[in-house]
Amino acid sequence: MPNTLVRTMNNRFRSYLPVIVDLETAGFNAKTDALLEMAVVIPAMNEEGQLFIQSAHREHIIPFEGANLDPAALKFNGIDPHHPFRLAIDEKQALKNLFAPVREAVKAQQCTRAILVGHNPAFDIGFMNAAVERTQFKRNPFHPFSTFDTATLGGLAYGQTVLAKAAKAAGMEWDSEQAHSALYDAEQTATLFCKIVNQWDSLTKPL
Repeated sequence: MPNTLVRTMNNRFRSYLPVIVDLETAGFNAKTDALLEMAVVIPAMNEEGQLFIQSAHREHIIPFEGANLDPAALKFNGIDPHHPFRLAIDEKQALKNLFAPVREAVKAQQCTRAILVGHNPAFDIGFMNAAVERTQFKRNPFHPFSTFDTATLGGLAYGQTVLAKAAKAAGMEWDSEQAHSALYDAEQTATLFCKIVNQWDSLTKPL
Protein backbone atom coordinates (compact mmCIF):
# COMPACT_ATOMS: atom_id res chain seq x y z
CA MET A 1 0.00 0.00 0.00
CA PRO A 2 1.49 3.44 -0.88
CA ASN A 3 2.91 5.56 1.93
CA THR A 4 0.47 8.46 2.25
CA LEU A 5 2.34 10.26 5.04
CA VAL A 6 2.48 13.98 4.26
CA ARG A 7 6.10 15.09 4.31
CA THR A 8 6.94 17.87 6.73
CA MET A 9 10.35 18.93 7.99
CA ASN A 10 9.80 17.40 11.40
CA ASN A 11 9.05 13.93 10.00
CA ARG A 12 11.49 14.08 7.06
CA PHE A 13 14.67 14.07 9.19
CA ARG A 14 13.53 12.28 12.36
CA SER A 15 12.47 15.53 14.06
CA TYR A 16 15.75 17.31 13.22
CA LEU A 17 15.93 20.59 11.31
CA PRO A 18 18.95 20.53 8.99
CA VAL A 19 20.75 23.89 9.16
CA ILE A 20 23.68 24.56 6.86
CA VAL A 21 26.75 26.05 8.55
CA ASP A 22 30.03 27.36 7.17
CA LEU A 23 32.91 28.95 9.05
CA GLU A 24 36.04 30.86 8.17
CA THR A 25 38.89 30.52 10.64
CA ALA A 26 42.51 31.49 11.23
CA GLY A 27 43.76 27.90 11.24
CA PHE A 28 42.75 24.28 11.74
CA ASN A 29 42.89 23.93 15.54
CA ALA A 30 39.46 24.65 17.02
CA LYS A 31 40.89 25.17 20.51
CA THR A 32 43.62 27.66 19.63
CA ASP A 33 42.82 29.29 16.27
CA ALA A 34 40.41 32.19 15.83
CA LEU A 35 36.88 31.85 14.51
CA LEU A 36 36.51 34.77 12.07
CA GLU A 37 33.19 34.29 10.24
CA MET A 38 30.14 32.10 10.70
CA ALA A 39 27.11 31.74 8.48
CA VAL A 40 23.94 29.69 8.88
CA VAL A 41 21.37 28.95 6.19
CA ILE A 42 17.94 27.73 7.26
CA PRO A 43 15.85 25.63 4.86
CA ALA A 44 12.12 25.03 4.89
CA MET A 45 9.74 22.67 3.09
CA ASN A 46 6.99 23.66 0.68
CA GLU A 47 3.58 22.00 0.28
CA GLU A 48 5.03 19.55 -2.26
CA GLY A 49 7.64 18.39 0.28
CA GLN A 50 10.51 20.11 -1.53
CA LEU A 51 13.27 21.86 0.39
CA PHE A 52 14.14 25.48 -0.32
CA ILE A 53 16.31 28.12 1.35
CA GLN A 54 14.24 30.20 3.76
CA SER A 55 16.84 32.54 5.27
CA ALA A 56 20.57 33.13 5.62
CA HIS A 57 22.53 34.84 8.41
CA ARG A 58 26.19 35.78 8.77
CA GLU A 59 28.42 37.40 11.38
CA HIS A 60 32.02 38.62 11.28
CA ILE A 61 33.72 37.69 14.55
CA ILE A 62 36.47 39.32 16.62
CA PRO A 63 39.26 36.82 17.41
CA PHE A 64 38.99 35.66 21.01
CA GLU A 65 41.67 36.85 23.41
CA GLY A 66 44.92 34.96 22.85
CA ALA A 67 43.70 33.35 19.61
CA ASN A 68 46.26 32.14 17.10
CA LEU A 69 46.15 33.77 13.65
CA ASP A 70 47.88 31.55 11.11
CA PRO A 71 49.17 33.74 8.24
CA ALA A 72 48.69 30.91 5.73
CA ALA A 73 45.01 30.54 6.69
CA LEU A 74 44.44 34.30 6.45
CA LYS A 75 46.09 34.40 3.03
CA PHE A 76 43.85 31.53 1.89
CA ASN A 77 40.54 33.09 2.97
CA GLY A 78 41.59 36.71 2.36
CA ILE A 79 40.37 37.93 5.76
CA ASP A 80 42.06 40.77 7.64
CA PRO A 81 40.84 40.15 11.21
CA HIS A 82 41.66 43.72 12.22
CA HIS A 83 40.09 45.53 9.27
CA PRO A 84 37.89 48.35 10.64
CA PHE A 85 35.14 47.77 8.07
CA ARG A 86 34.58 44.12 9.03
CA LEU A 87 32.03 45.29 11.64
CA ALA A 88 33.01 42.25 13.68
CA ILE A 89 31.44 41.36 17.03
CA ASP A 90 32.60 39.12 19.85
CA GLU A 91 32.01 35.37 19.74
CA LYS A 92 29.23 35.19 22.30
CA GLN A 93 27.17 37.92 20.62
CA ALA A 94 27.74 36.27 17.24
CA LEU A 95 26.50 32.93 18.56
CA LYS A 96 23.46 34.65 20.10
CA ASN A 97 22.64 36.41 16.82
CA LEU A 98 23.04 33.27 14.71
CA PHE A 99 21.42 30.75 17.04
CA ALA A 100 18.28 32.85 17.67
CA PRO A 101 16.80 32.40 14.15
CA VAL A 102 17.78 28.72 14.25
CA ARG A 103 15.85 28.19 17.49
CA GLU A 104 12.87 30.07 16.02
CA ALA A 105 12.93 27.85 12.92
CA VAL A 106 13.20 24.68 15.00
CA LYS A 107 10.08 25.72 16.90
CA ALA A 108 8.19 26.94 13.83
CA GLN A 109 8.86 23.72 11.92
CA GLN A 110 7.96 21.60 14.97
CA CYS A 111 11.37 19.97 15.18
CA THR A 112 13.21 19.02 18.36
CA ARG A 113 16.61 20.49 17.51
CA ALA A 114 18.87 21.52 14.65
CA ILE A 115 21.44 19.27 13.00
CA LEU A 116 24.48 20.81 11.33
CA VAL A 117 24.85 20.33 7.59
CA GLY A 118 28.30 21.10 6.23
CA HIS A 119 30.86 20.22 3.60
CA ASN A 120 33.24 18.05 5.66
CA PRO A 121 31.30 19.15 8.76
CA ALA A 122 33.69 17.78 11.40
CA PHE A 123 35.67 20.99 10.92
CA ASP A 124 32.66 23.28 11.31
CA ILE A 125 31.10 21.55 14.29
CA GLY A 126 34.48 21.36 16.00
CA PHE A 127 35.00 25.13 15.78
CA MET A 128 31.37 25.88 16.63
CA ASN A 129 31.43 23.66 19.69
CA ALA A 130 34.76 25.16 20.79
CA ALA A 131 33.24 28.65 20.60
CA VAL A 132 30.17 27.49 22.54
CA GLU A 133 32.41 26.03 25.24
CA ARG A 134 34.74 29.04 25.31
CA THR A 135 31.87 31.52 25.73
CA GLN A 136 29.86 29.22 28.01
CA PHE A 137 26.89 29.68 25.72
CA LYS A 138 23.88 27.93 27.22
CA ARG A 139 21.33 27.72 24.39
CA ASN A 140 23.03 25.88 21.55
CA PRO A 141 20.20 24.54 19.33
CA PHE A 142 22.45 22.09 17.45
CA HIS A 143 22.99 18.41 18.13
CA PRO A 144 26.44 18.23 19.78
CA PHE A 145 27.99 15.68 17.41
CA SER A 146 25.65 14.40 14.69
CA THR A 147 25.95 16.04 11.25
CA PHE A 148 24.99 15.69 7.59
CA ASP A 149 27.93 15.80 5.15
CA THR A 150 27.43 17.22 1.66
CA ALA A 151 30.84 15.89 0.60
CA THR A 152 29.49 12.38 1.11
CA LEU A 153 26.12 13.26 -0.44
CA GLY A 154 27.83 14.95 -3.39
CA GLY A 155 29.93 11.86 -3.96
CA LEU A 156 26.81 9.70 -3.91
CA ALA A 157 24.66 11.93 -6.13
CA TYR A 158 27.22 13.35 -8.57
CA GLY A 159 30.50 11.50 -8.10
CA GLN A 160 32.12 14.70 -6.78
CA THR A 161 33.28 15.43 -3.22
CA VAL A 162 34.84 18.90 -3.72
CA LEU A 163 32.16 21.55 -3.15
CA ALA A 164 32.86 23.54 -6.33
CA LYS A 165 32.89 20.41 -8.49
CA ALA A 166 29.78 18.96 -6.87
CA ALA A 167 27.96 22.28 -7.34
CA LYS A 168 28.88 22.41 -11.03
CA ALA A 169 27.86 18.77 -11.49
CA ALA A 170 24.49 19.68 -9.96
CA GLY A 171 24.05 22.43 -12.57
CA MET A 172 24.77 25.28 -10.15
CA GLU A 173 26.72 28.45 -10.82
CA TRP A 174 30.07 28.77 -9.01
CA ASP A 175 31.94 32.05 -8.48
CA SER A 176 35.55 31.41 -7.44
CA GLU A 177 35.92 35.06 -6.45
CA GLN A 178 33.23 34.72 -3.78
CA ALA A 179 34.31 31.29 -2.57
CA HIS A 180 35.79 31.05 0.93
CA SER A 181 33.31 33.61 2.22
CA ALA A 182 31.29 31.90 4.95
CA LEU A 183 27.98 33.18 3.59
CA TYR A 184 28.66 32.25 -0.04
CA ASP A 185 29.92 28.78 0.82
CA ALA A 186 27.00 28.18 3.20
CA GLU A 187 24.46 29.25 0.58
CA GLN A 188 26.08 27.06 -2.08
CA THR A 189 26.23 24.12 0.31
CA ALA A 190 22.58 24.69 1.21
CA THR A 191 21.56 24.78 -2.46
CA LEU A 192 23.47 21.56 -3.09
CA PHE A 193 21.89 19.87 -0.05
CA CYS A 194 18.38 20.89 -1.12
CA LYS A 195 18.98 19.66 -4.68
CA ILE A 196 20.22 16.27 -3.51
CA VAL A 197 17.37 15.76 -1.01
CA ASN A 198 14.73 16.89 -3.51
CA GLN A 199 16.20 14.69 -6.24
CA TRP A 200 16.20 11.68 -3.94
CA ASP A 201 12.65 12.34 -2.76
CA SER A 202 11.39 12.63 -6.34
CA LEU A 203 12.92 9.21 -7.11
CA THR A 204 11.39 7.55 -4.05
CA LYS A 205 7.96 9.23 -4.11
CA PRO A 206 5.16 6.64 -4.22
CA LEU A 207 3.18 6.48 -7.46
